Amino acid sequence: MKQIIRIGMDTSKHFFQLHGVDTAEQVVLRKKLKRKDVLEFFGKLPPTVIGMEACGAGHYWARELRALGHEVRLMAPQHIKAYVKRNKNDGRDAEGLCEAMSRPTMQFVAVKSEQQQAALMLAGVRQQLIARRTQLGNAIRGYAAEFGLIAARGLDKLEPLLEQLAQAPSVPELAREMFAMQGRDYTRLQEELKAVDKKLLAWHRANADSRRLTQIPGVGPIGATLLVMKMPDPRTFPSGRHFAAWLGLTPKDHSTAGKTRLGKITRAGDEMLRSVLVAGATAVIQQARRSRGRQLRWLLDLLKRKPPKLAAVALANKIARIAWKLMTTGESYDGTRMPGASGVAA
Repeated sequence: MKQIIRIGMDTSKHFFQLHGVDTAEQVVLRKKLKRKDVLEFFGKLPPTVIGMEACGAGHYWARELRALGHEVRLMAPQHIKAYVKRNKNDGRDAEGLCEAMSRPTMQFVAVKSEQQQAALMLAGVRQQLIARRTQLGNAIRGYAAEFGLIAARGLDKLEPLLEQLAQAPSVPELAREMFAMQGRDYTRLQEELKAVDKKLLAWHRANADSRRLTQIPGVGPIGATLLVMKMPDPRTFPSGRHFAAWLGLTPKDHSTAGKTRLGKITRAGDEMLRSVLVAGATAVIQQARRSRGRQLRWLLDLLKRKPPKLAAVALANKIARIAWKLMTTGESYDGTRMPGASGVAA
């Protein structure tokens, strides 16, 4: 077999399709492996470059293959789609991976360690618990409305509502039992969420980058931890503009024939991180409208011309760029360098 310089590997639960080329870009390897045979095969292979999708278990296989001396490059699935030919199958997918990783402009995903993936799991579990709590709270309110009982918005209004439901004579006994069961589930979710928040705060305090990011207005412990967890290698992006675009905080470009046409934001990248940054920017806007905190003249001028939501996205874009700068340089946030800052702290 000729010297293999590049291998594209299409992964799945049980079968792995390989496509390798030599220095002349001629196909010298087409092979399907079972899961149990993957490490044995690559253990006997001289060190080479392997390309895979950054999908489920992608980081695990990247770490295992790196331990065998190979160089692994992970790519986002949407970047590989253009290189997959007609009649899609595992072989064509592996061929597309092999071709995509050879492109000089291809962007690669940093391989995450076990600790980084555990931290991401912590953030993901927290998001799931919040979603389940919201779902359960809405269900309780909906069922209570069927018996003529309502409550104001807010998490602190649910427990009084459950107490009222337990004592209301108009609620049948069967419904009271169901409300009691939902109340126990809600209490358990609250306790689990508090435990996860405690672990997340401990992780934040132990990470120097995360602590520095909280100096940025609009970035709290949750936003700072998500920025560090989801961007383990900020130098992957050549500039803060690229990082903001990766988050989907830049407008869609539909330009043609010299005419520039910009639409809504792309909403690409990680939805959780983007929503947290926009929420933090919204809080900064609320403080600016109340003349609290640092007065950003450009932000106040923008609010006179544009809706608050659009201004929040623009500020989130700026926050993302500042965060990228702090993580790449190791500097601390300096509010006086912001354009239009009055320098007066709250």
